[in-house]
Parts: sequence; structure tokens; C-alpha cells
Amino acid sequence: MWLLDRMLRTAIHRGQLTVIDHAGKSYRYGTPDPIFPKPICVRLTDRHVAFQIVKDARLFAGEAYMDGRLTVEQGDIRDLSLLASYNAPCADNGWLRPKSTLSKAAAALGGRLDRFNWRQRSRRNAEHSYNLTRRLYELFLDEDRQYTCAYYRDPANSLEQAQLDKKAHIAAKLNLQPGMRVLDIGCGWGGLALYLHRHYDVDVLGVGLAPDQIDVCRERAAQAGMSDRVKFELMDYRDVEGQFDRIVNVGLIEHLGTPHHPGFYAKCSSLLAPDGVMVSHCCGRTGPPGVTDRWTRKYVFPGGYIPALSELVSQAERHKLIVSDVETLRTHYALTLQQWYERTNAARDEIIQLYDERFFRLWQFYLAGAEAGFRYGPFVNFQLQYLKRRDAVPITREYMHEEEARLRASDTAPEWQLARPLQAAE
Repeated sequence: MWLLDRMLRTAIHRGQLTVIDHAGKSYRYGTPDPIFPKPICVRLTDRHVAFQIVKDARLFAGEAYMDGRLTVEQGDIRDLSLLASYNAPCADNGWLRPKSTLSKAAAALGGRLDRFNWRQRSRRNAEHSYNLTRRLYELFLDEDRQYTCAYYRDPANSLEQAQLDKKAHIAAKLNLQPGMRVLDIGCGWGGLALYLHRHYDVDVLGVGLAPDQIDVCRERAAQAGMSDRVKFELMDYRDVEGQFDRIVNVGLIEHLGTPHHPGFYAKCSSLLAPDGVMVSHCCGRTGPPGVTDRWTRKYVFPGGYIPALSELVSQAERHKLIVSDVETLRTHYALTLQQWYERTNAARDEIIQLYDERFFRLWQFYLAGAEAGFRYGPFVNFQLQYLKRRDAVPITREYMHEEEARLRASDTAPEWQLARPLQAAE
């Protein structure tokens, strides 16, 4: 415990944390803080946990929490994650970086190797991340099942409203016209594709690698009577052929891995019409390139990596795509993740019945840690618009604001009531 005690005395200054070790001895850290007025108390029930956390805080704290060897007796795991990130604002994912140079090198090497997502591995990773029980997603996502950062025009808005506003925000940047062909890469559960067709009378092809997601997409399109115009294929984007007036990808780039960025931009450039527009919405880093933590790679998003803006812009330059608009959503994902966490907690009993207590704790830890990284850590969301021709969109941004306002005014009925996800038997 003495190593963890030394680390925490250096790390925790704002807010109060008490750690009770396996022998029942208490250690206190920090001072009262307006952001964290209530003290947090953690108990370690296994004598090995303290040393493991020193080696890799996020990996071993996460595993100990999942196994019940680390429990939060005052506050909850979200409070603990936020406190850690609040005290280490430059640390990756809100947790302390490894002290050892050797540990840093090993973590960096493992993270880089994990980003090689060849076709078979990409499909396996997608299935790992998104082929969980349908009911799980219905319990914590909005009713349109948008599993990416929402857009909060008002932080007090509901998750449903913020996700609807996100679709309008993205659609306005696409500058769509009726009859256009749209490619949605990594189409999720189909909500954006259906939205774009409904509002613009466009033809949409959505592609993804998770079989159950594509099944849901097709069910929704059939239910909405759109199957002839909105099609979904279980397909790697690298296999798409043809030319599209617009390309959109939401929450996709994080799954590519940096070794595959050049191929992605080259493929999109070849698919995009000469006067086309591409819009990407993805998680990003405020600083330079980094490494995905081991816990996230192991349990939630294998092969995943949150890129720095420099990594994306440099690839656009190499593939002759004009970066015509960049927006950084600084706090929106923290608000989204907080609502996902609250809904997960409210559905605790059902999630445990679907899986078990360990999975429930895993999901809590994932959402709490992610919120910490986006609230106090180095993570944000980027929305980037790309063109091949500088005159493909109007020369000022007013068209985006005007179109977004028009879309919001036209959404008189909630989107999720127009094409509600089917609840199939598990």
C-alpha cells in the first residue's frame, strides 16, 4: 500500500479521497473543493490491488472494480473517475500515466500494435463492441439508438432532444439536395440514414460490420417503408464501389486505427463525387497523438484509437481533400455519457439479469471513465467537413445555421416515433 499511498499523495489535491486497505487501515488525501464538496471513500478488499493500481491505474482499478475487489463506499465509481481526472487534467483518459519509462514504452507499443485492423480483425472488433444484447442498448441509449456524442443546444435538454439536434447539426453540414446518393460508413442502427432520407428524399447506402446492427437497420427501413431508398449492407467500407454525392461517418474513425487512416482517406476520396461533401463526426484529442489505455482496448473497444486533429488533417492534405470546416464539441460528450451512466444505473437489475454483476460494473466503469476523460481530460469531439472543390458549398457558414434551424422547426414529431426500433426476441 505504501507505493499507492505515495502516488495518491502526489496526485490528489482537489477534493477528498479516503482509501481503506485490505487490513482496514484508512488513508486520506486532498482537501475540500467546490467541484467535489463530498468526500469519496474507496475500500480495497484484496491485498494485491494497491500495487496493481500503481502499475496501471486504469486497467487494474477497472478490473478490481469489476471483480468487487475495489468498492466505492461513499460516492460511486463515477465520482471516483471524475475526481481522478479532475486532479490529472493532462493524463490520458483521466488516469495517471505510468511512472516508469518502461511501462510507458510497453503501453505505447501495445496500443500501436492494437491499431492494425485488417478486414477480419475489424469485423471481429465491431462484433465485440456492438453485437451485445439489443435490449442493453435500448436501456441506456435514446430511443433512436444513437451511440455517439449528442449535441446539447441547452445542457438541460433530454438525451432524445440532444440526439435529434445532433442529426440536424450534421445534416446541415452535408448541404443535401433531393435525389443525391449518400454513403453512411459505420451506420450504427440506421437512425441517421433514415433521418436523411426522410428530410431530403435522398438515396442512402449504410454499411457496417456488426451483423445485429445491420439486421436492426433493415428492420427499421422496412418498418418505415424506406427499404427501396435506404439500404444497409454488412460490408467493409473498403469494398464499397461507385460514386456518392455525400459521405458521412459518425463514430467511425475511432475504430480505424492510425495505420489505416491513409487507406480510409484514399477510399473516401475515390468514392466522393468531384463536387461532393464528406462530413466526419468523431472523438478526438486536444493535444498530440497518444495511446488508447489497456482497459478500454481489452474490454470495450479493441482496436480503437481516438485521433488527434493533426492526424486527420494531414491525411486529408495527402489525399487532396479540402478541410472546409472544423468544429470542436468540447463538453457535449461528457453530458451524453452522464445521461448514459444514469440510465445504466436505473436499469441495474435488468442489466444484471441479462448478463451478470461483473458486466454491469464493467459498463459503469466504461461510461464513468469515458465521461471523466471528456469532462476533465484531453478528449473532445470533432466535426470535420471535407470538399474536393472549394465551390462545392456556399462561401460562408450561414447556410449551415439556416438549414439546421429549418430542420429543428420541421421536427414536429419526435424522430423516434417515426421509425421506432423493433424489439426483437433475444
